[in-house]
Amino acid sequence: MPFVLRHALEIAAPTSLVWEVITDLPRYPEWNPFVVRAKSSLQVGKPISMRVRVLPLFAQPQREIILECLPEERLCYGIPGLPLGALRSRRYHEIRPDGTDRTHYGSHFELDGWLAPLTRALLAGRLEQGFAAMTQAIQQRAEELQYERRQG
Repeated sequence: MPFVLRHALEIAAPTSLVWEVITDLPRYPEWNPFVVRAKSSLQVGKPISMRVRVLPLFAQPQREIILECLPEERLCYGIPGLPLGALRSRRYHEIRPDGTDRTHYGSHFELDGWLAPLTRALLAGRLEQGFAAMTQAIQQRAEELQYERRQG
């Protein structure tokens, strides 16, 4: 059975701005408490290199592959699969308009394979906190940018 984490919320900003926040990887260190660094061309099949703060004092390197990139809809990356079915992951950022200047944001993380139960046992709480914090930070960043742009 896969290990799955989901978060969803409404963001008071248009989908174009939320997409900008999600895909502006060089700015992640400014606002993202979980993925503190990321680099990628966001082209399907190409890598995304990240530093992920699973543990409080250490941001571990993580290299995954861009699996899907549909502008202003969905960004998906993950580990396509390790040998012998040990581990496979998928991470989705999904957005859709919810009215004129509002966006529904969904975060989905799924881990499966025979190592998934061990990962879940060791890191479930930390991963839950990390993805929840990132979801909240995306909302905060997009809403702050929306406010700034309206003022300027």
